[in-house]
Parts: sequence; structure tokens; C-alpha cells
Amino acid sequence: MAAIRLLELLILLAALAGFTGLLLRRNLFLKVLAMDVMVSAVVALFVLLAARSGLRSPILSRLADPDAPGQASALLADPVPQAVILTAIVIGLSIQALLLVVITQLARIDPNLDVSSFEPTDRP
Repeated sequence: MAAIRLLELLILLAALAGFTGLLLRRNLFLKVLAMDVMVSAVVALFVLLAARSGLRSPILSRLADPDAPGQASALLADPVPQAVILTAIVIGLSIQALLLVVITQLARIDPNLDVSSFEPTDRP
């Protein structure tokens, strides 16, 4: 149980590192990289939470014993977080690809990709 707690702590530290990088960095590319670290940490946290009840996939029929139905379900991983994770990975990848395309187009305006260079200078 202590190993799972240590993994949870490391994953939460990775999410915190990504969040602080998102807040503190001024370069747009580094902000996207920090966001990717944060999303990866959240995905790892969901995978860890799904593996608490068991490590076996719930689609394997040979694990289901009709004589002892309670025993087989104790060894199986929860399938709902797994489905959520597949969706989160696809959405995260598409958002990251879109952001990188936008940043590539913005690099033509300012190759430094500093956030302050894209803010309007004339304020009323």
C-alpha cells in the first residue's frame, strides 16, 4: 500500500510541476509542454486509481468463475476510468496538435513566442 501512496505523491507532484510551468513560463511552446506534462499526470492518476481494485482486464472470460462470482470481481480493474482515459488521451492529443499548429503560425509574427508580444499595446 505504501508503494501506491508513493506513486500518488509522485503523480501529484508531476501535475503540480506542470501547473506551475503553465503559470510561470512566458514562452508559448513551454506553456504547451507544461500542459502536456499536467495532462499526462492526470492520465497516470486515473490509471493508478483504476488499478487499485485489480490489474486484470474485465473482458477476460476465463477469470469469471460461476461458482465464486465475488472472487473474480475482486481481481478485475475498474473499466470506467479506462474508458475515460482513452477519451482523455485522444482529446489531449488533438488539443496539443492544434495548439502546436497555432504556435507555429504565431512564430512567423514573433519567433521568441513571448506572451507579452502578442498582447495589444494600445489600451483605452
